[in-house]
Amino acid sequence: MKASHARLLRLIALLKFLKATSLIALSLGAFRLLHEDLGEVAEHWVERLGLDPGKHYVMSALAKVSRLTPIEIKKLGIVGLIYAALFLTEGIGLWMLRPWGEWVTVIISGSLVPVEIYEIYRHPNATKIGVVVINVAIVIYLIRRIREPEE
Repeated sequence: MKASHARLLRLIALLKFLKATSLIALSLGAFRLLHEDLGEVAEHWVERLGLDPGKHYVMSALAKVSRLTPIEIKKLGIVGLIYAALFLTEGIGLWMLRPWGEWVTVIISGSLVPVEIYEIYRHPNATKIGVVVINVAIVIYLIRRIREPEE
């Protein structure tokens, strides 16, 4: 395996580990909020971040957060941990430079692209578009790599 390919796989693995770590942290945070008044917590953070609570988007977000039930919060935390496990699996396989890691990444990342595109359709923003472009580029690169005969 070429050194440049190994470095690129490890870079992709680091991205997967970063995603997994972020999702684990968010999920654990969600579980900690199970017995809290989310409206109060959200208002505290709006104030702390210096956001204007009178703005439409801030009011809308506060209203949505206030309506979340403990069961919904628990579901969000569990889904976050499931996605984190998938990202960790991808990352470990890629970091270890295993062919199965490339296959798993193509399958998982490729299967999430339609969901990401749908989310862009519903709520477009530059960050979502950037994430999709990176994920599609990774999938295309790995498919080409998998199809190449070993040198």
